Amino acid sequence: MFQCPICEQNTSIPVGGASVLPQNLHLGFEVEVAGYMSKMTSNSDVACDQCAEGSSDPAVVFCCACHHFLCAFCLEHHKRNRMLSKHKIVGLDQEGARQLHTTMRPRDHYCSQPNHEDNKLNFYCETCSLLVCLHCTTVTHKSHSVKEISTVAKTHQIEISGALEDVKEVVTKLTGAIDENKRMIEQVEISKRNAFLAINQAFETLQQTLEERKKTLLSELEAISLSKITALTLQKEQFEKMVGDIGHYTDTASQILQTHTDHEIVALGGLIPTELQATLKRVQTISLTPNQHSIISVSVKTDDLIRQLSKLGNIFDFYPSPSSCTWMSTSVARVGTRCHVKVQSKTSKGEEYPHGGVEVKGEMRSKTHNGAVVYGEVEDHRDGTYTITLTPQTAGPHQLLITMDGQHVQNSPNDLDVRPKRDYHTLCNAQQVIQCNRPLCVAIHDNGDIYVVSIYNIYVFDQTGQLKNTIGSRGSGDGQFSYPSGITIKGDVLYVADGGNHRVQKLTSSGKFLHKFGQQGSGQGQFNWPVAVIIDSNKKLIVSDHFNHRIQVFNENGGWLLTIDGNGSGNHSFQSPWGFDLDPQGNIHVAAQGSNTIKVFSKEGVYVRMYGDPNGPRGLAIDDEGYSLVSEYRGNCLSIYDPEGNKIHTVGNLKNPYGTALDPRDGSVFIANTGANYVLKYCVHI
Repeated sequence: MFQCPICEQNTSIPVGGASVLPQNLHLGFEVEVAGYMSKMTSNSDVACDQCAEGSSDPAVVFCCACHHFLCAFCLEHHKRNRMLSKHKIVGLDQEGARQLHTTMRPRDHYCSQPNHEDNKLNFYCETCSLLVCLHCTTVTHKSHSVKEISTVAKTHQIEISGALEDVKEVVTKLTGAIDENKRMIEQVEISKRNAFLAINQAFETLQQTLEERKKTLLSELEAISLSKITALTLQKEQFEKMVGDIGHYTDTASQILQTHTDHEIVALGGLIPTELQATLKRVQTISLTPNQHSIISVSVKTDDLIRQLSKLGNIFDFYPSPSSCTWMSTSVARVGTRCHVKVQSKTSKGEEYPHGGVEVKGEMRSKTHNGAVVYGEVEDHRDGTYTITLTPQTAGPHQLLITMDGQHVQNSPNDLDVRPKRDYHTLCNAQQVIQCNRPLCVAIHDNGDIYVVSIYNIYVFDQTGQLKNTIGSRGSGDGQFSYPSGITIKGDVLYVADGGNHRVQKLTSSGKFLHKFGQQGSGQGQFNWPVAVIIDSNKKLIVSDHFNHRIQVFNENGGWLLTIDGNGSGNHSFQSPWGFDLDPQGNIHVAAQGSNTIKVFSKEGVYVRMYGDPNGPRGLAIDDEGYSLVSEYRGNCLSIYDPEGNKIHTVGNLKNPYGTALDPRDGSVFIANTGANYVLKYCVHI
């Protein structure tokens, strides 16, 4: 193996040795130039190439055109010759050697075939990829594709020039990448310094806090010990005074008894016993036990602190990876309506990045309308999440592009369908009427089938209003119903709020029983007449528990998760909830029939707001723009509210309407006009 000096690729020496390797004229020229340069910079004399063999005159210059070393005599002859006088001559030194690459040109190349040695290689055989002479073209390469060397050279010049232009852009990008790497290295150093300062500051603060706490404890120790010593000292002094008083009277009494006369003893005998008895009484009234104990306890529990300190702080060496970042958005948007995109930054390992400060951009690009672009407003929540708000201006197919630090995040770009804005003011005349006894609720299957809940059955109609199937019967068995009043459809699965049986049933779209949960009561997972049910995008079932005045949330198997309790007072309270739905942000809008209002709660059950003054609201449906459609049982109408809760339109002439539903395909409005025993369909103009 050897490394090619031109392309730097490792190459095996072929069978036959190096002589069978392809001819490389460029490399031959480079070797020739290197040989000349070696002679020019050596300290030894170089023989003149023009003088006869045996001449002792050393060369003094080099002719770049003739490729000859010349002595002083031959140089003079060179200058006198008209044909040679314009040749470039360089000296035999470092400067002359340096000029060889810019002034020296390759020799003419001649054919190496026998009897062709005087013929220049002026042709190129494309079949054999060889330089050939004129004679070769008529003999060995007669039937091959042969072109003049100048023609082939021009083609290669164009290709090389094109490649050079192409590589310029790459070099520019690489140069930019190098600069970015340099900048990043500088940023790493800055980050290191900032982290170093932050660590030092944190631990200096910690040390200062510990030192201050130490001083506080020592000060408290000093105060407690001083208090104890002071109290004990005062008690000791009191005892010492009593001992002194007793000693004084004792000494006096002894002296009187020994030296004084009877008259003196009689005169002092009453005083001394009185004083001694008084002192003894004082001793008896006080405690002779030290008034302070000697123990000063200290509690400095360091084990937990040491464990926490051993894990104090973290050094992160990760950064958001655009290809790992995720985002959520609706697949449908409306002209003139704000569309929100939630972006979660993640590391290359898929871990959520907990910091903000990354450059996030979003844009919506129309696939029609000359590629019109809407740029989004980005809100950095500083916790690794971002909200991009875009307002499309044109309808039709769009692309949603989300980038982080200039790179597309996961699944970007993504297709987005922008639909025209709905006009609910045109909601006047019903387009279709389905006769049905006591319709209570309506739901639309993705295939267009219309499911109508009645007091003991579920009727299935096709898109033309023809009856296809009847599901269930009166009773309490599996698949039987007692005043069901709520239904939701997810794929080919039905969930039915079976009010009179105080349960929720799960069936196939054809009516086959699958599962049930709930029983009468007021505990978790129990019901007192459930009247409505929906399933959200996370497969959570939400049930309106009418007479318990609450909303309950379950997993798809009926496991209790959450209760939104309407009992009590305050904004969060509501009475006799009926229909409800979710807005585009996931908030729960509850038609509080007993409160004649719409209450809004977050998906966690936190009160958000209220709106409207419907008269006996029962059915409630929300479209993908956030418009609410509320059927008013006592108001005999359908009221429509914009996303801010303002009433924008009313459809009257209804009779005790219950449920309301939207066709997921085209947004058509269906109303269970219960008092009139039929279902109405309204088409929405867009």
